[in-house]
Amino acid sequence: MLIGYIRVSKSDGSQTTDLQKDALIATGVNPSKIYEDHASGKKDDRPQLLACLKALRENEDTLIVWKLDRLGRDLRHLVNIVHDLSEKNIGLRVLSGHGAAIDTTTAAGKMIFGVFAALSEYERELMSERTKAGLKAARARGRNGGRPHKMTKSKLRLAMAAMGKPETKVNELCDELKITRQTLYRHVSPEGSLRKDGRNLLK
Repeated sequence: MLIGYIRVSKSDGSQTTDLQKDALIATGVNPSKIYEDHASGKKDDRPQLLACLKALRENEDTLIVWKLDRLGRDLRHLVNIVHDLSEKNIGLRVLSGHGAAIDTTTAAGKMIFGVFAALSEYERELMSERTKAGLKAARARGRNGGRPHKMTKSKLRLAMAAMGKPETKVNELCDELKITRQTLYRHVSPEGSLRKDGRNLLK
């Protein structure tokens, strides 16, 4: 079965889905099987996309989109979606734009998407190399890179004292110290003793 997904960036009615919808219907998609979002492509909150992906049946369905930029937030997100589809033997067809040659139900389409996947991996490696080079340069100048630690020595000592008391509520303690539960438990055990990160912080 063919399942369609369409999206426009604005939810105020200034953009319509008519062009995309007509193209999908002309391809053979039943109008009742078209999922539609009105949201920016960069947003994670696209409920109809999630519903569409859940509705696709393994070894049976093919997802139809008008253009690639209607589907993924970015190249990495797009590659991940298609990887998940291919794992379930669900096809993907792109009707127009730069990705119009992609049809993962064919050998040629799979090869073309493989190029996209390789580019995405290359992009990740470049970003990792740039980050490492930047941190190395910063350390050479006497600066430490990365995010600042949310846990401080004074907070750690307060956490140690509080965690040793049975009446302490962890959520309230985290709110007071402005740290997450994960950060707290990385530094202090439920009994109030130091863990590895806590010992390193006090050195």
